[in-house]
Amino acid sequence: MKVMTISGFGGPEVFSEHDMPEPQAGEGQVVIDVKASSVNPIDIKIRSGMVPPATPPFPAVLHGDVAGIVSEVGQGVSHLQVGDEVWGCAGGFNGLPSGALAERMLTDAQLITKKPKNLSFVEAAALPLVSLTAWFALSDRAQIQTGDLVLVHAGGGGVGHVGIQIAKHLGATVHTTVSNEQKAHAARELGANETILYRGLSVDDYVKKYTDGRGYDVVFDTVGGDNLDASFQAARYGGTIVNIAARSTHDLTPMHSRGLTLHVVFLVGQVANPLNRHSIKPRLEKLSELAENGDLQPLIDQQQFEIEDVADAHAYLESGEPIGKVVLTR
Repeated sequence: MKVMTISGFGGPEVFSEHDMPEPQAGEGQVVIDVKASSVNPIDIKIRSGMVPPATPPFPAVLHGDVAGIVSEVGQGVSHLQVGDEVWGCAGGFNGLPSGALAERMLTDAQLITKKPKNLSFVEAAALPLVSLTAWFALSDRAQIQTGDLVLVHAGGGGVGHVGIQIAKHLGATVHTTVSNEQKAHAARELGANETILYRGLSVDDYVKKYTDGRGYDVVFDTVGGDNLDASFQAARYGGTIVNIAARSTHDLTPMHSRGLTLHVVFLVGQVANPLNRHSIKPRLEKLSELAENGDLQPLIDQQQFEIEDVADAHAYLESGEPIGKVVLTR
């Protein structure tokens, strides 16, 4: 079968097409005919060498997000059968047998469930990693309650646009930071109560304007770096921060002085570690329910790519231009 692989770290140009043997499902595994995948920042970090421990052995087949059709079911798998249309974040990381940049993908069946009936393969492929990340962050960690005031950073991005919807589903009033009016419009369409054009606006400015200086109950930081410091500043006393990109050094004095709680969510740790995978299936099923009820929909960038054009897709996401998710089809 045809696969796109990398044999070393570097820019988007390191992808190349190769032939690999057809996968066969072992116990607890399934094989999926891949119909679509999507690009996430973690895929770029793995490709560029920023997270070597998460990198599969070379030649590596990357990408976790997948939507497709089950073509083979191994022993011990009871919730899926051949012909099922499925979705999941199911590979592309060290410790998993394959990635989605292939004609067929072998994976642990715990990472796959039937896709939402109302979503196409393209739509379904855009959601698994970002929606699982947002659910772990906002439901499991922040434990958002009805009436909470929540700030989602980067509401026009992959995790951010889903974070808006999940926070709304959990009963929150949601504000979000965005870089331009086009992303602000998209965020409002997805349910954001307020959009904050953060460029040229200090944290103190928007906290005073939108919260009367009180601060936010929950801040969902999907950006990391210096933005984590901004998140400390935006939270109310006793508030909660959930971060998904904490590979940086920070002064925790503001966190201490405000009595904040900080959580870090890294979905690769849930997916790649066999001790943690049992947590994925029930959450995917819940997210499928949300999608079928109209409470979760993907924001997909207008520019789409074939899987063979993955290098162009990576370069496009790195440009910062996309609104929502960049999807690859086969």
